[in-house]
Amino acid sequence: MTLDKIKEEIEKAKTVVILTHESPDGDAVGSSLAMYQALKKMGKEVDVVIPEMPRTFEFLPCADEIKKESRNDIQYDLGISLDCTDTKRLEGFNPWYDTAKTKISIDHHGTNAMFADYNYVDPVAPACAQILIVVFSSMGIEINKDIGTCILAGIITDTGGFKYEGVSTETFEFTANLIRLGVNVPEIYKRVLQIKTMANFELRKLALNRMEFFENGKIAFTYMTIEDEEKTKAEAGDHEGLVEIGRDLEGVEVSIFIRETEKGFKASLRSNNYVNVSEVCSIFSGGGHIRAAGCTLPYNLEQAKEKIIERTKIFLK
Repeated sequence: MTLDKIKEEIEKAKTVVILTHESPDGDAVGSSLAMYQALKKMGKEVDVVIPEMPRTFEFLPCADEIKKESRNDIQYDLGISLDCTDTKRLEGFNPWYDTAKTKISIDHHGTNAMFADYNYVDPVAPACAQILIVVFSSMGIEINKDIGTCILAGIITDTGGFKYEGVSTETFEFTANLIRLGVNVPEIYKRVLQIKTMANFELRKLALNRMEFFENGKIAFTYMTIEDEEKTKAEAGDHEGLVEIGRDLEGVEVSIFIRETEKGFKASLRSNNYVNVSEVCSIFSGGGHIRAAGCTLPYNLEQAKEKIIERTKIFLK
């Protein structure tokens, strides 16, 4: 079984690098830090690498031990990718992951490309962090308060505070066990979902003012430019949550938010009831979940807007 092989590879590895996807969210960061602490408990020499760490998650245990880049003087015995669908989304990390002697991928996206030597993917799980509870249990790793805090940060983030599809009785059972360990659910919820930076507030105002609607209000669209982020002094993660503005409006089925980068526009899509936005994003070599997905649009603003809206219309009933 894959879990048995993962356990075997982790046990025999001495040096490990932990990586996640670009523009990391709470599940990516929480899962990475939970794995980092678990492996440290096992006596491993571990590096967790997140080049652009959002300030929102700096409160998590061991966040101050995250590296912006990995070491060049080592070939890791093991590379572990968490919450990432393919190596393209491990952008900037590939040299360390690719050169690792063995590669493991743990993920919950149905579009995972199964790119590692050993892949443990559970698309039913609402968060990668929830999968780690199963992984750690199979390895006999005891979850303490700090590891539990990181796991719960991932679960709360990816479930929108337990409100998205995919939340199961297991999710609440896991959460109850974490509470028994002393994990502070209200504090984590407040930190990852409620408190906003001033830059996020300013970007939110811009997103609201630019909101447009198509197909009789079924599609909501807004955008952000590099200039906007410079003017608001936005940092990594300050754009998070902007796509939800459109999704939460009455009558909207798909909310589209695009953000300018050096490689074009990164699109985030969310749907409410029936559109599979992962299929929309797959047209542009992206992917994700049925109700939450993303892709990169290598075009200028007007082209990116036109192409993503036109493709989205195809999936509307």
